[in-house]
Amino acid sequence: MSAPTCLFCRIVTEAIPATVIARSPHSLAFRDIDPQAPTHVLVIPRRHVPNVGELADSPAELADLFELAAQVAAEEGLDRGYRMVTNTGSEGGQLVYHAHVHVLGGRSMQWPPG
Repeated sequence: MSAPTCLFCRIVTEAIPATVIARSPHSLAFRDIDPQAPTHVLVIPRRHVPNVGELADSPAELADLFELAAQVAAEEGLDRGYRMVTNTGSEGGQLVYHAHVHVLGGRSMQWPPG
């Protein structure tokens, strides 16, 4: 089920355009409009779920989300490494309250930088 005002739900229903690069039975992957790395892809469940932790009640959807994220990393040529990030809640930096994984790569993602 989707939430009518949710940005990512509107991307799933194609009410808002996005550069979709991969799909799976439960998930969708598209390029971030404000990339923080040369490769920055968002992978989201098609069903509205407020955060990744709440996907624990659906192991199949959770596995599908991370399988698609790994597939995207492989297809994007991130064989030297990449980062997958999830933000949960306002203090965790979550801006869109629809579960999502950021796949970041194309440069060194080591922390601290340098």
